[in-house]
Amino acid sequence: MSTDDTLRHALVAAVRRLDARGLNRGSTGNASVRDAAGQGVWITPTGMGAEVEPDDLVWLSLDGAQVRGRWQPSSEWHFHLAAHRARAGRVAVLHTHSPHATALACLRRPLPPFHYMVAIAGSDHVPLVPYHLFGTEALSQGVGAAMAGVDACLLANHGLIAAGDSLARAEKVLAEIEALCGIYLKALAAGEPALLGAAEMVEVLERFRSYGQARHAGTAPAG
Repeated sequence: MSTDDTLRHALVAAVRRLDARGLNRGSTGNASVRDAAGQGVWITPTGMGAEVEPDDLVWLSLDGAQVRGRWQPSSEWHFHLAAHRARAGRVAVLHTHSPHATALACLRRPLPPFHYMVAIAGSDHVPLVPYHLFGTEALSQGVGAAMAGVDACLLANHGLIAAGDSLARAEKVLAEIEALCGIYLKALAAGEPALLGAAEMVEVLERFRSYGQARHAGTAPAG
């Protein structure tokens, strides 16, 4: 298979995993991955969910001017391109209507630094994009602005977007933010959660920059 064939198969597998894990349902979400040449993206077609096949994916140039495929691209293709353009090195963008993130988005609340793992999004919070009708340029602009500095954002009365430098990373961010939204909603039911301060989150973000990397050869750290 060519590199793009491999990318398309990987994107379809990711879409099916999201559905199997209950992070998406039917055709409510969409997903895209940067092509091998870096000139465009492969994106899920409109109206398709876990039944999508690699040959169903649609190719879009990064400026949205060129389209190739037998189906129409997702109605949310505007904000996918905006998210891809917002940060260099971004490879995958996933959008779901996952239950907890969507519930918080319907409260029109961002996800604040109530837990240090919020930093997985690359910031001290997950921002909320104001409500705009799906598929519109206004929503695209809101997503582009929000995703310039983070790898996840909530869409008011809509859902969640997560991105990463690989499909695996985007999936990890999406799953973690969805779980954190659920924990935050439970905490809100008991009261207003205490938030970590800006300096504390700076420390977390700094630690995250090296967390999970291969250990340097030499003496292993204690503990």
